[in-house]
Amino acid sequence: MTTLRNLPSVEQLLKTETAAHLIARFGRPLTLDALRQTLDEIRARFKSGMLAGLPSIDLILAQAESTLSTWTKPTLHPVINATGVILHTNLGRAPLSAAAIHAMDAVSRGYSNLEFDLESGKRGSRLIHAEALLQKLTGAEAAVVVNNNASAVLLTLSALANRRRVVIARSQLVEIGGGFRVPDVMKQSGAKLVEVGTTNKVRLSDYESALEEPIALVMRAHRSNFKIVGFTEEPELKDVVNAAHQVGVPVVDDLGSGALYDTAKYGFSHEPTVQESLQAGVDVILFSGDKLLGGPQAGIIIGKKTLLDKIRKHPLARAVRADKSCLAGLSATLTHYLKDEAEREIPILKMMSLTLKQVRGRAEAWRDELGQGDVAEGQSTVGGGSLPGESIPTFLLELSVKSAQKFLRALRENNPPIIARTENDKVLLDPRTVLPEQEGALLVGLKNLLKRKPNEIRP
Repeated sequence: MTTLRNLPSVEQLLKTETAAHLIARFGRPLTLDALRQTLDEIRARFKSGMLAGLPSIDLILAQAESTLSTWTKPTLHPVINATGVILHTNLGRAPLSAAAIHAMDAVSRGYSNLEFDLESGKRGSRLIHAEALLQKLTGAEAAVVVNNNASAVLLTLSALANRRRVVIARSQLVEIGGGFRVPDVMKQSGAKLVEVGTTNKVRLSDYESALEEPIALVMRAHRSNFKIVGFTEEPELKDVVNAAHQVGVPVVDDLGSGALYDTAKYGFSHEPTVQESLQAGVDVILFSGDKLLGGPQAGIIIGKKTLLDKIRKHPLARAVRADKSCLAGLSATLTHYLKDEAEREIPILKMMSLTLKQVRGRAEAWRDELGQGDVAEGQSTVGGGSLPGESIPTFLLELSVKSAQKFLRALRENNPPIIARTENDKVLLDPRTVLPEQEGALLVGLKNLLKRKPNEIRP
């Protein structure tokens, strides 16, 4: 009669050749944990009657190996973005240029002069990295880089308006992705919110009335992922700046997307640029590094030196500071703009500047390689909270399959995962957002999947 006494002990399992290989791959402590957990699961299943007999030593070790593989399997993977959404927030936003990747790799492989002054041989400041590039590129007096734009907003308000009043239009009290609400961030910073105007109508006189009381800042927040249309009114930024400056109040502009080029040249509507805010006389400008700028995740603060000195000295600045890889990647990205090569080197700008002829050519090449599918007109979008509702023409590869949802799931299970979309029961793949170096993997994945019978694709 089989009893639990027949189950091998951990010590017995460790003496096997297979266990030695597992220890070499996964380490002894983790292997021990997996063996103990496997034995515990077998005991529980045996006692509950789910097992008629006990598994062999080979099966026990195989189960332990499966557990170890699950525990150590990465959860963050590269994917192929065939959705046509250029700045797909869920897919990591902006892919980086080769130079940015090289720069980040170089400083991550060993030591760097992150906070070391090579000239004096003494302690330096990480805040200088990328600052000179931002000054040269934008003409701003000073710059500070933090880990993302939400941090930039929180830090700026904490440093310049804690327990003081900040004027902002009601039309700009927005919520963007992840539950980030401008009013909540302002409250967290200690700033006191002063709302002016209405949701759809804000006049210069609304600002002027608010500025009759003691005010620390006037703030403009980019609406990011939606538009207000119809019966609307909003004063020009330069007029708001003039009104604030007449009473000695600085203006902060949270631009969000960080556009340095006019997006209208790519067929989208115009997105406010960093240069335009500076020309309007804004004192502090905040924007992202990983949106329309096309760099790594970062929050960038530029503006008047007197104000940025207060920001960089605030205790919160240390908590939200950028790391060495971010600063290296951002510096390389900014250098592309300085050298007038951004459209040639930065992936998102290359995607936006692709001609319809180029996109159609890629879609047709995919169809010919696969031997099936149709090339159809479609629309690509920017995404990432930039240019809401805006799209540009593209060409798509349409695949007719028995179940579009099952096919999308199978694409996600591919290695590397392929992220596509579906419409009218067809699977759509947009060449605009597929990186050239991923095209081969995309076609291999599609070929393998299309060879499978419909019943072989699990629901």
